[in-house]
Amino acid sequence: MEHQVQRARAAFRTGRTRPLQFRLQQLQALRRMVQERETDILAAIGADLRKSEFNAYSQEIINTLGEIDHVLEKLPEWITPMPAEKNLLTILDEAYIHSEPLGVVLVIGAWNYPFVLNIHPLIGAIAAGNAVIIKPSELSENTAKILAKLLPQYIDQDLYIVINGGVKETTELLKQRFDHIFYTGSTAVGKIIMEAAAKHLTPVTLELGGKSPCYIDKDCDLDIACRRITWGKYMNCGQTCIAPDYILCEPSLQNQIVQKIKETVKEFYGENVKESPDYERIINLRHFKRIVNLLEGQKIAYGGETDETTCYIAPTILTDVDPETKVMQEEIFGPLLPIVPVKNADEAIKFINDREKPLAFYVFSHNKKLIKRMIDETSSGGVTGNDVIMHFTLNSLPFGGVGASGIGAYHGKHTFHTFSHHRSCLLKTLKREGVNKLRYPPNSQSKVDWAKLFLLKRFNKGKLGLLLLTFLGILAAVLIKKYQAVIRRKALLIFLVVHRLHWSRKQW
Repeated sequence: MEHQVQRARAAFRTGRTRPLQFRLQQLQALRRMVQERETDILAAIGADLRKSEFNAYSQEIINTLGEIDHVLEKLPEWITPMPAEKNLLTILDEAYIHSEPLGVVLVIGAWNYPFVLNIHPLIGAIAAGNAVIIKPSELSENTAKILAKLLPQYIDQDLYIVINGGVKETTELLKQRFDHIFYTGSTAVGKIIMEAAAKHLTPVTLELGGKSPCYIDKDCDLDIACRRITWGKYMNCGQTCIAPDYILCEPSLQNQIVQKIKETVKEFYGENVKESPDYERIINLRHFKRIVNLLEGQKIAYGGETDETTCYIAPTILTDVDPETKVMQEEIFGPLLPIVPVKNADEAIKFINDREKPLAFYVFSHNKKLIKRMIDETSSGGVTGNDVIMHFTLNSLPFGGVGASGIGAYHGKHTFHTFSHHRSCLLKTLKREGVNKLRYPPNSQSKVDWAKLFLLKRFNKGKLGLLLLTFLGILAAVLIKKYQAVIRRKALLIFLVVHRLHWSRKQW
């Protein structure tokens, strides 16, 4: 492990990641890999999650290509130094913020979307000019292998290295010093990552999870709400970090919601869900048993069928769920949808705030004021009103958690910022030393008063313009007084030259 990290660090220190053209070339090569080896990538994803090619393409390939194209278009703008506002003491200096690469970063991916959750952070890390160690999840074994095979064929082998393995290899990898660690996965492992990073004072981005609530208001189009919730909850067999984890609604809505979700499931997956090519399976037997155990003691209003031999769990709805039961104590990460009745929006807000901050929050209502109120009075990594999951698809929005659901954010420019150091740059001249007397010893009350004026006083544009004109006027007066004799002689010389030229014209 140490050798691989040192290899990446040595390659980074050559400086070849810094030019814009190199970064663009690597990103273009990455895009070419996705396009040329699409069949191999889709086959690997399908083998890991029993996902159809159509689903794999729409959920992972499209997002990846869209992210690369966005970064290729915007990167020249992002790496351009950004001018910074100046105060009166630095008005004549150059001040800007320069984005520079952090160095060698570690990306630890997740198994539920095994391609996109490795490649998205890699795109941003390349764009920011870093060397990258990629550690795919061992649970999505086939995708991990295809990444290790394909990436060295298309992008720099010394700067971008894939390391495969399980807990032992990851533990050894975390002993190495990195300049940033990006992890997608569970809160429990996130704590281990953070503890390991602290030994080297390494900053982290933790994309975790949690129980993302979904509130359905009685002033709502239930048909549309249930259709969108059904899509988001059962996509990838519920193994989506921002899937709606549970529903909060008034008791009178519960039976209607169950019925409408049942109808939508049949529309999406047919009468026999198990035979649908669009319905995936749980990743492995351990997770299958964990999810089945969450059904213990629950009232199953729909679904509940399981098949251990194929890790199949049917789309399931649970009603009248007690908030103290197991299914409400951990992120489900599977196709179980609990409904917890609440009296009203006030109780829903309290319910959400009494628990850890989730990665996402969803609210369905025609009442825009209610949606804004629920946003204002709760906290979550992200929010989507009248839909689910879709905020993930907008790369202008930062995607990340808060509190127990994560640290930091990424997507688009936000990934570039995550893997960059924003360096403060102030460039002064060795001239105009007289102005600096204000800060040099010996100090005095008059110097303090001037410092207060220059550093603490805030001016609007009109007042600032007036102050600058006054300052320039005083400066001009001082210069005129100091160089009065020289100015007088030059003015007399100019007058004589002009007069002479005027006299010469008359002669002609």
